[in-house]
Amino acid sequence: MTKEDYKNIAHTIPKNPGIYKFMDAEDKILYVGKAKNLKNRVNSYFVNDKQKSFKTRTLVKNAHHIDVLIVDTEQDALLLENSLIKNFQPRYNVMLKDGKSYTYICIKNERFPRVFFTRKFIKDGSQYFGPYTSKYRAKVVFDLIKRLFKIRTCSLPLTKENIEAKKFKVCLEYHIKNCLGPCEGLESEIFYNDKVNQVKNILNGKFKPVKDYVKAQMQIHVDKLEFEQAQDLKEKLTYFEDFQSKSTVVSTTIDDLDVFALKINEEFGFVTYLKIIDGAIINSDTIEIKLNAESEKKSILLYAILRLREKFNSISKELLVPFDLDIEIDDFKWHVPKRGDKLKLLELAEKNLTYFVFEKRKQAINKVKKVTSAERILTTLKEDLQMDVLPFHIECFDNSNIQGTNPVASCVVFKNAKPSKSDYRKFNIKTVKGPDDFASMTEVVGRRYRRLLKEEKPLPQLVIIDGGKGQLSATMKSIDELGLRNKMVVVGIAKRLEEIYFPEDSIPLYISKKSESLKLIQQLRNEAHRFAINFHRDQRSKNALGTALTDIPGVGKTTAEKLLTRYKSIKRIKGLQKEELETVVGKSVTKKIFDYWHGEEE
Repeated sequence: MTKEDYKNIAHTIPKNPGIYKFMDAEDKILYVGKAKNLKNRVNSYFVNDKQKSFKTRTLVKNAHHIDVLIVDTEQDALLLENSLIKNFQPRYNVMLKDGKSYTYICIKNERFPRVFFTRKFIKDGSQYFGPYTSKYRAKVVFDLIKRLFKIRTCSLPLTKENIEAKKFKVCLEYHIKNCLGPCEGLESEIFYNDKVNQVKNILNGKFKPVKDYVKAQMQIHVDKLEFEQAQDLKEKLTYFEDFQSKSTVVSTTIDDLDVFALKINEEFGFVTYLKIIDGAIINSDTIEIKLNAESEKKSILLYAILRLREKFNSISKELLVPFDLDIEIDDFKWHVPKRGDKLKLLELAEKNLTYFVFEKRKQAINKVKKVTSAERILTTLKEDLQMDVLPFHIECFDNSNIQGTNPVASCVVFKNAKPSKSDYRKFNIKTVKGPDDFASMTEVVGRRYRRLLKEEKPLPQLVIIDGGKGQLSATMKSIDELGLRNKMVVVGIAKRLEEIYFPEDSIPLYISKKSESLKLIQQLRNEAHRFAINFHRDQRSKNALGTALTDIPGVGKTTAEKLLTRYKSIKRIKGLQKEELETVVGKSVTKKIFDYWHGEEE
């Protein structure tokens, strides 16, 4: 993907948090990244190329297009990035390919439930909270749980067999610190389960009962003048209040499902799809469907569901939709979520769809508004000259000579209605003797396009000749010889009345003097004339200087060119010391030059 390619889509990248995907031409993910501000992050790939690593430059070069998916928070973006990288293993992603998962806090489904960290969850009825993108923040909550509720964290299930086998013997030495000793019957199951319910309040974000408890404990310490312990609880409470334990991107309470959101305008229906596997978003897409006279919301959504499920090979049995489709299909069932994680996923799909539709509308408006002055002028020129294509590439030729001396010609190039000076060319006339503008034009045009054909470079859409019918006819000799007639439009412009001549048409075209297209043609003609005149002056000056040296007996053309190339002017050559001049042309020639000029000065 080039910078020009990116400029065409840059305005479509949102400033929301989310993930971006560099895709190849076959829609395979090359790289997944996250960003707090998608526009700023993606834009950074296309500036300061020299500061980019080779890997990054290669990634951008191999990318065909960029997809984005917006989410609510940067944490959600991080989780979604992790999920996509693990599922698709993009070629240019190195981090997160190691299978590392984020941390969960598990409340085990057993008597006297244990509470512990884990990186994977097992569907055995246990409850999992997370995932946590920050292990430190999760540990703060976990430490708070241990401090406040004395929940056991030992690795063994509290079964009758383990108790009878005395497998908790080592743990007993520390149970006062870690728990109240349920393995020895020192704590009732009812009281223990009440504490577990309080832990669930923490992990579910139900803060008030927990805060009330912590504040009560703090007051107890204050009453006992235990200010350090009270301050410690206060700090833990601050961390706790700042903590978010849930994410809309990944949920352990959800299995596999498909999520669909729908919006309709006057012409199109738009459907966004999220594919959820094991509670994680692994794919997304948005399609637009052209409406017909009998299109209904239900039929549009049903069509999109079948098409997208086939495209992404979905076998999910549950579909989340924004409204009841009132139809039964054996392969899956509908569900319109009203609360919880499933509702959050539907809201996420609707949020992305709203953004997609907004960008579509903005692009349509910009397409109408963003007609550049160059496009407007070239469109007018195309219509005035009755061309089949827009003349993005125009070339103009002019000759210059004075009384037949030093005949030269110029070719100036405009691209997108602006001078492309690196493409300008100047010509010394080689085959024409004397002041013959027609023959000079035949030679120059032939040389120019013979060279372009040989180098397989693109031809211009429009060629302008500074001159009337005669110069245009001379030009067409070379054009026909090269077989280029009808492959580009060739016109001549006569200076007196600004007539535009076409080959084999004796009646000229008159374009309004106020027309932008005529002004562009005049600009090309004037630029070609300026370029030719300057080149002609340079050649005359060079030849005049050369004559001033070659008039010296014993100084030939080669020596004169050597001196002028090095010192640029006669004045500088005259100012040289004899020793320096000898190092360039030798003692013998130096003596002749100094004797000649010394005689002139006397």
